Amino acid sequence: MTSLAVDTAANDRAIVHVIDDDESPREALGLLFPSVGLDVRTYPSVQQFLDAGLHGGPGCIVLDVRLPGMNGLEFQSRRDRFGVHLPIVLMTGHGDVPMSVRAMKAGAVDFLPKPFREQDMIDAVTAAIERDRERRTAENKLAELRDRYAALSPREKHVMKLVTDGKMNKQVAFELGLSEITVKTYRGAVMQKMDARTFADLVRMAGTLRLGNPSQGCRA
Repeated sequence: MTSLAVDTAANDRAIVHVIDDDESPREALGLLFPSVGLDVRTYPSVQQFLDAGLHGGPGCIVLDVRLPGMNGLEFQSRRDRFGVHLPIVLMTGHGDVPMSVRAMKAGAVDFLPKPFREQDMIDAVTAAIERDRERRTAENKLAELRDRYAALSPREKHVMKLVTDGKMNKQVAFELGLSEITVKTYRGAVMQKMDARTFADLVRMAGTLRLGNPSQGCRA
């Protein structure tokens, strides 16, 4: 298996969760992923995977379609209810085109028919782990952005909402009953606290936060 390649540094601490009731492919994948530097956990059913409680960390799921109890496609469609957000690579020995289309539309990274080439599985898992990394990075950035916004005073939030809606400083001043100089001061403070390098950055942040109407009668 030395010809198989994966960027282990980019997948640091990621776990590949293999769910398959068939012992032979489950064991084979349990040996394959460590050979390319990936941690792996194997389970014969979705319920045992959920009971293990390890799905909060980085990684992905390699999921067989036909499983006892909840099958792979059912779990894929219901995983959000279980708090599972890991990307899924589906595999099956009984696949067909409609099934694969359904799986891909539901967000599967790949759909591999058994038997599959080892390199195809490695490539699919690598793509899934990268998708998970990107999701976590985006979630962390959003959390940081929300923290910065939460640190603004009510007046600063109001000014940010109005200026990113496209209102000029004098319009904001009139609406809030402030001087234009005071609005400029608030605007500068907002830029600094939000770590916005340009006004365009601030507008993008407001769009990401989907700012609603700030409370009325706010004070500095």
